[in-house]
Amino acid sequence: MADTTDIEKKSLEAHVELCAERYRLLETKLESMDEKITTLFGVIAELRGMLQSNATKNNDRLISWGVGIIAALVGALGWSAAHLLKL
Repeated sequence: MADTTDIEKKSLEAHVELCAERYRLLETKLESMDEKITTLFGVIAELRGMLQSNATKNNDRLISWGVGIIAALVGALGWSAAHLLKL
């Protein structure tokens, strides 16, 4: 913040006016920060949703691959058992 000026030390009205201007500037900066933080929260929420979606897709993909591999192994085992029983 700006230090007190000589005119503020001599005049209460000048001090009050300068303080009011300082508070207006502070309020403007706080509002700007609030908007930025709100935007940041929105971006974070969007990223979280994307990460959850990707995790779900990866889990579904792993389950599909696992079921496919198990089905192939069971099929190969059944085929081998069928050929061994024919002998």
